[in-house]
Amino acid sequence: MLELDGVDVAYGSVRALRGVSVRVDAGELVTLIGANGAGKTTTIRSISGLLRPTTGSIRFEGTPIHTLAPEAIVGLGIVQVPEGRRIFPELTVEENLRVGAYLVRDHARITERFERVYSLFPRLRERRRQAGNTLSGGEQQMLAFGRALMAGPRLLLLDEPSLGLAPLLVQDVAHVVTDLKRSGLTMLLVEQNARLALTLADRGYVLETGRIVLSDTSARLLANPDVQKSYLGSARGSR
Repeated sequence: MLELDGVDVAYGSVRALRGVSVRVDAGELVTLIGANGAGKTTTIRSISGLLRPTTGSIRFEGTPIHTLAPEAIVGLGIVQVPEGRRIFPELTVEENLRVGAYLVRDHARITERFERVYSLFPRLRERRRQAGNTLSGGEQQMLAFGRALMAGPRLLLLDEPSLGLAPLLVQDVAHVVTDLKRSGLTMLLVEQNARLALTLADRGYVLETGRIVLSDTSARLLANPDVQKSYLGSARGSR
């Protein structure tokens, strides 16, 4: 469904991505893990059209998208849940959700999507008349998920969904991602909590300083001693 082939991205003279190649098949949950500054968010922003590759290509269902505007990419069904949530604080929950459906003209479809979001996140239904800035951090993350789902994504890009959340709320996020996976939604997950990401995902890629250094099934990455030592806080023979 999605394929990055030899993608380079630069910020001025600094190369943030170096020959990155990633594949996400339909129905898969694939994760990118790596340290801060490894290039995870840059990869997501490149897919979303917020950054332009200097070399390489990004294809969605075989069609090049790396030259398209962000709104055109959303129109194809590629939708991002951004790092830090980035909801509209002065808008109500319902208004924030409606923004997610701004490209949808079918009112019946919008109503169906509201019901789906409220069934996934009952708290949002309770808070639908409240301003976004009155919500807790966990509720704002739910709202960011819901806003993305209102667009009817075919590919959902998740950028650090557990960032800044308390452990119990991280588990809530994990449950939501699991439910979406069971529904057949294709997802690319960027997550610094590598253990969580690999537990949820089918396959994973390890990014280091802008390069893919390892890719495998999640089960094999979880069992890999180098991954354990560098990203999971453990390794065979060490605490």
